[in-house]
Amino acid sequence: MINTDIYTMCIVKKEERILLLNRPPERGFPGYLGPGGKVDFPESIAEGAAREVFEETGLKVKNLIYKGVDGYADTKNNYRYMVFNYVATDFEGTLLEHPPEGELCWVTLDEAMSLPMQPWFKRRFPLFFEEGVFEIHGEWNESRQEVEGYRIHKM
Repeated sequence: MINTDIYTMCIVKKEERILLLNRPPERGFPGYLGPGGKVDFPESIAEGAAREVFEETGLKVKNLIYKGVDGYADTKNNYRYMVFNYVATDFEGTLLEHPPEGELCWVTLDEAMSLPMQPWFKRRFPLFFEEGVFEIHGEWNESRQEVEGYRIHKM
């Protein structure tokens, strides 16, 4: 049996600005990234993305635009990790004053590219703004404790 964990990430865009959160080191994965997290069973993947955005930002997103999937396979442990990625330009609400995952900030795409990000997010981030959808896939290297051999397919 293959065990699978399903996560989401949703970039919220308002005109020429993008909402990112600056995750502190004590929360894990420090640096700037988009809102997201684990999909709860039995919610749909898009429902999970919208819930995560609301929990982390206070915004209610709708009409999500699917952008692609990023993941890896761990063949030794029969495990697959998948992140479904969305963009939202349709939302309502106000940002949380004390967001649970880190400081929220609206930045331009150019500003975002110069911010400190996890390597996996920096690789994926520009793909949110390109035409079409993407698939990123790699393999887990147990001895090195990292994902290797990433392949990016643009469709």
